[in-house]
Amino acid sequence: MISVLANRTYRHLLSAQIIALIGTGLATVALGLLAFDLAGSNAGAVLGTALAIKMVAYIGIAPVVGAYADRLPRRAFLVSMDVVRAAVALCLPFVDQIWQIYVLIFVLQSASAAFTPTFQATIPDVLPDEADYTRALSLSRLAYDLESLLSPIFAAALLTVISFHWLFAGTSIGFAISALFVLSVTLPTSPAKPQSGGIYARTTRGIRAYLKTPRLRGLLAVTFAAAAASSMVIVNTVVIVREMLGLSQHEVALTLAAYGAGSMLAAFILPRILDRMSDRKVMIYAASLLSVILGSMAAAMTAGIASWPVVLAVWAALGVAYSISVTPSGRLLKRSAGESDRPAIFAAQFALSHAAWLLCYPLAGQIGAIYGQANAFGILALVAALGTIAALMLWPKHDPETLAHDHADLPADHPHIREGHSGSKAAAHPYVIDDLHPEWPRGA
Repeated sequence: MISVLANRTYRHLLSAQIIALIGTGLATVALGLLAFDLAGSNAGAVLGTALAIKMVAYIGIAPVVGAYADRLPRRAFLVSMDVVRAAVALCLPFVDQIWQIYVLIFVLQSASAAFTPTFQATIPDVLPDEADYTRALSLSRLAYDLESLLSPIFAAALLTVISFHWLFAGTSIGFAISALFVLSVTLPTSPAKPQSGGIYARTTRGIRAYLKTPRLRGLLAVTFAAAAASSMVIVNTVVIVREMLGLSQHEVALTLAAYGAGSMLAAFILPRILDRMSDRKVMIYAASLLSVILGSMAAAMTAGIASWPVVLAVWAALGVAYSISVTPSGRLLKRSAGESDRPAIFAAQFALSHAAWLLCYPLAGQIGAIYGQANAFGILALVAALGTIAALMLWPKHDPETLAHDHADLPADHPHIREGHSGSKAAAHPYVIDDLHPEWPRGA
């Protein structure tokens, strides 16, 4: 896996990602504590609303950036977005009103929504070899897992000597270092063909192709289950640990670290699982497990046995199931898009998957604040179950990469026909939604 680090450009980009993720992890802990400082027991509702604003920015900005990614000077654009994020993070320690959190979060996450799809679409161009790109996906997932584990521990250590407000300074430093790493390399020009049409056609191209691909519709359903679980962790951990259990901010960080540890464990065991089982089976099993864990926690809270050790165990289990449910998604996206449509399909995944969090973040926060955490766990368990059932229905059990199809709409001398990509010879190429294949084959 680490052999791909011999590529200097990728090595610097991965370093930029890791440093930025650590900064983001510090901000996650600090934002929860800031919300509790300003709103007390209503912190879950405040944090849920702030995260919903984040999702609105992601859903609105990402498709536009994905549509015009082929026209952007990549390095300058990525660096500028890092600079914006660093500046906003420096402003957060001075917040003393809840509305100020909402404004700054929107600006910060708009910059992230512009940065992330552009960054993701750059990696396949830096590593055109499929095997190298697959290793890069694994390293990226591991980076997220390490951040989930180490950032809360790092935050807990810092909180023994500084106020949580200073964690935002660490976030700003992380984005600044990320910008320097990106600035230190020359990025390849996007190979994507410029898309035709107006802004509507360009911004919806990836989403339309995504929703026409059965396996990606299944992926979106699984994402709803994953969002239900992660929303409870991100939104309500601070309320459960501080308000219900009466523990300190250090235990908040350690509880989040338990979730990260579970996710990291999954990263190590998943490759062997995927050697034996299909992506579909692995992801749907994990989604169903998330529903069971959430429902079990609702029962434990109702019975009054949700002690801190129980919470730690549940958070670790949620981390394992969550990571298994989302990690193979990169493989599905690469399998479901041609090279020219890769930026658009990554942006579509970014936007549509965050629509799930847009629903689940405020749902977790508001139900927890109004009706209690046990009911919040119960409702989110139901959301996860519905996502699992939808995935079973939308994602065909038989899901080959190549599909037989005809091109009655193309002339006999069309290059695609001459290459044998029609009728019984159609299996000569993987089937993806694109200009020549605007619809999924009937009965496939």
